Amino acid sequence: MAKLKAKEPAESEMTTARLMMPTDANVLGNVFGGAIMRYMDEIAAIVAWRHAGKNVVTASIDRMNFYAPVYVGDLLILKAAVNYVGTTSMEIGVRLEAVDPSTRKGTHTGSCYLTYVALDEKGKPTQIPRLSPRTSVEKKRFNEGLARRRLREATQAVMNGS
Repeated sequence: MAKLKAKEPAESEMTTARLMMPTDANVLGNVFGGAIMRYMDEIAAIVAWRHAGKNVVTASIDRMNFYAPVYVGDLLILKAAVNYVGTTSMEIGVRLEAVDPSTRKGTHTGSCYLTYVALDEKGKPTQIPRLSPRTSVEKKRFNEGLARRRLREATQAVMNGS
């Protein structure tokens, strides 16, 4: 298999904002966790696709932590980057912040790690570029992503009775 050129996290990272609307929330104006997770999966998939350069699918979503509520009228800021890359899969980290547009006060409302697998034209897992972290933060995220991958693999082995 041909060796692919490694990519830096900055080549695929993204930040986006979404205005939270009544259709995203319950009758009291609290945004549904499922709506937030949809937007999170969307930005993470785009980042994974940009890194892989091919179609990707969500393989897993690690524990989703909500730290504070998001309300109708808030801007939901989603920041996503590739943390770790294996042979065919990659971990994307997403940080969520709710910003009140009137006061510009922002609150870290959630974080999550998602794993994506790249697929070839036949829908089979395919090789992706390695990750080349440069900064100390990128290197820390890479090492933490590797540790989470090993933990996921060990957990899966236990669940499979191995």
